[in-house]
Amino acid sequence: MEQFDLYRRRLIPNECILLKDDRIVSFENNRLVTVWDAIRPKKNLHHGISCFFFDEGIKVSKFYREDNSLVYWYIDIIYAHRTNTIPDLTHTYSIRSIPERDEGGNNLVVTDLLADILIYPDGSIKLVDLGEISDALESGLLDISTAAHALRLTDRTLGEIYSGAFRDKQEYLESFE
Repeated sequence: MEQFDLYRRRLIPNECILLKDDRIVSFENNRLVTVWDAIRPKKNLHHGISCFFFDEGIKVSKFYREDNSLVYWYIDIIYAHRTNTIPDLTHTYSIRSIPERDEGGNNLVVTDLLADILIYPDGSIKLVDLGEISDALESGLLDISTAAHALRLTDRTLGEIYSGAFRDKQEYLESFE
């Protein structure tokens, strides 16, 4: 399997963390599956499994408590790129200013574009952190085109959830458990 370092870039708080303890289960068809323990365990978050659907701009995760009970499905809106450098956290984030994927890059940087969707075990859905997109725009952490891109991905993903098509992604992830 190809070797690379996986980084999680967040805009709020503005940080980039090497996910050195995440265990890669599969990386094929532009999908990366990892299992992980929470960086900062909480009462309702101990460990999980995630699939990065790079072509679709989402990361789908199952969050578990310590007793292995499901907290919820968690969908991050993301942008990923390969690079030989670590992101500069001092500049506005814009996917237009990032060069196309450097296939030779040994770092895979996944940026959280703030909007998140939660699906609870009872099937209820919650959309969160849209206000953070506004905050990131106002503070200069995010440019307008990237915010618009994140909102379009969020809308498309919600449409898949409501139509039932999202179940395919859940089943794909569950096939690795």
